[in-house]
Amino acid sequence: MRSVEAQLLHRPPGLTAGEIVRHLTAVQAQDVPSALLAFRARSATLTRADVEAAGQARELVRTWGPRGTLHLVHADDLPWIHALTSSATNARRRLAQEGVTGDDLLALIDRALAGQGPLTKAELEERLAGRARGQGVVHLVALAAHHGLAVLGPSRAGKPTYVHAADWLGAPITPEPDRDRALKELAVRYRRAHHPADPEDLAAWSGLPLGQARRAWAMTAAPAPVPRTAPFVRLTPAFDEYLMGWRDRTPILAADHARKVFPGGGILRPVVLVNGVIQGVWTRKGPRASVEPFGDLPGEMLDAEITDVHRFLSVETRA
Repeated sequence: MRSVEAQLLHRPPGLTAGEIVRHLTAVQAQDVPSALLAFRARSATLTRADVEAAGQARELVRTWGPRGTLHLVHADDLPWIHALTSSATNARRRLAQEGVTGDDLLALIDRALAGQGPLTKAELEERLAGRARGQGVVHLVALAAHHGLAVLGPSRAGKPTYVHAADWLGAPITPEPDRDRALKELAVRYRRAHHPADPEDLAAWSGLPLGQARRAWAMTAAPAPVPRTAPFVRLTPAFDEYLMGWRDRTPILAADHARKVFPGGGILRPVVLVNGVIQGVWTRKGPRASVEPFGDLPGEMLDAEITDVHRFLSVETRA
């Protein structure tokens, strides 16, 4: 059985948003509301304001991370995570598909971002003066990010913003030069938050080639097991680390229910965990959560969890 405790889903008291991210290594954040709900699932006291404050303080940074997907990463971890996950190959391929070409693309986006503070895609498109539009703008930012020159800033009216790393963090992101040191740190962090797991899981989660994942694995020892806690119910968001952190979901998701969680089209529905096993899915409309169980669920624990989701989402919708 996967360790919900290693994933902090038993909600140990006193953890800050930064401590949660550092424990998990990164929190998937292509969908910001889901990322915020990942913190709620791991803390009974953190609020949206707490998480957003950690972002405003530049402690948490939203950027391209494992698997080339947007994640929240602790600022202290950016150098070694960047060294292992950064690749400009996909950004350049997507730019070519969007018709954004030229030998000056990195310099172009560097100039457009520098000294401007966070910019929306529309604002950045205007500064690019026709050189890129739409998704081409985003892929230009991704190219800059892979060179340590850009990260995402705080959302503005629900829209993402992009900012020069030197403006937001004080300097461009410089990759950790010792790759073995970075690999070892990755394996230590991954193994601490994912149990049981193997190098194949690490490769799937990080996007590293399997050979490098095995090398990282061999540098570390298995962490001490985390004691089991009392049974509990947890409503976790779409793209939660508990689902995304291993290559195989069959230990926690019965085949009969897989299509309910993964209906197709890249959709991943939020799930109801009962003692670490997926026993339902849920949806939200405004501040309200609605559960679709796969069978009988522990009533009192589920009611308490739904109430807590309502509390968290009500604060979110007033913000």
